[in-house]
Amino acid sequence: MSALLSLISLISTTSFWVATLRIATPLLFGTLGEVLCERAGVLNLGIEGIMTLGAMTGWLVVYQGSGLWWGVAFAAVLGAGVGLIHSLLTVRLGVSQHVTGIGITLLTINAAYFVYRMALPQVTSPPKIVPFSPWPIPGLSSLPFLGETLFTQPPLTYLGLLLVPLMAYILYRTPLGLAVRMVGENPQAAASQGIPVYAVRTGAVMVGSALMAVAGAFLTLSAFDAFFLNIVNGRGWICIALVVFAAWDPWRALAGALLFAGFDALQLRLQQLWGSRIPYQFFLMLPYLLSIAALILVSRHARAPRALLIPFRPEERI
Repeated sequence: MSALLSLISLISTTSFWVATLRIATPLLFGTLGEVLCERAGVLNLGIEGIMTLGAMTGWLVVYQGSGLWWGVAFAAVLGAGVGLIHSLLTVRLGVSQHVTGIGITLLTINAAYFVYRMALPQVTSPPKIVPFSPWPIPGLSSLPFLGETLFTQPPLTYLGLLLVPLMAYILYRTPLGLAVRMVGENPQAAASQGIPVYAVRTGAVMVGSALMAVAGAFLTLSAFDAFFLNIVNGRGWICIALVVFAAWDPWRALAGALLFAGFDALQLRLQQLWGSRIPYQFFLMLPYLLSIAALILVSRHARAPRALLIPFRPEERI
């Protein structure tokens, strides 16, 4: 009983929900990016590498003296460039999306470390920058509980939260969103209606990859203040699992990111509470175990876009 009360006390604190939102932000950007790619019929397994490249690029731009938003912009542009390479191989040439994605991941991770070492060859400990500070929203940040939790966040967190309704609106209420969904479900039918399938898929992969790079930039420009080896630490693969959890829907992507982040924030606090009695490795695997259980329960009836992983060839029917 006392353990249950301790658990309730932990998750009812403001600091717990502040940490949950902070941990959820890069997952949200990455998952939204992957949702957009897959909605258009393209699996992007390059997400882990694109996030690493975005983290390094954002950090390096700021370290060289530019502003924080320039770091975000450069990361996004570079991510879109990687997305263009991915789409040229998978959309235009019809190369295996699995193989291309893994190749993109290996290429971008090693490119990020190479550039980092070329820029700072003599550095032994990661140099630091001044990251984004929380932006309290006037009038709302003073509200009890919600003020500190929701309205005293860094700007990239607000941006990530605003992207959810924006992407949902575009996907479900605009001709552009209809075109994206059509090329992901039945590209032959979309082409017969005059929709440029190659262009729509390429654009979706580029924008989705840009969001993945911003997810990485958040890690160095908001969550941490330096770039270091393995900074992404598997978050890209978690995003791919969250896409299935979300059933390819932006709102459910937000729910999935918050759920995993909540488990992660909880395990950190449980380590402090019960770490002397239980090995810390148990707490480290706890969010993954809970997320797998939630994934199995929620995604049983999820249906992927019909043309996902299928290259578009005008002369063929799916």
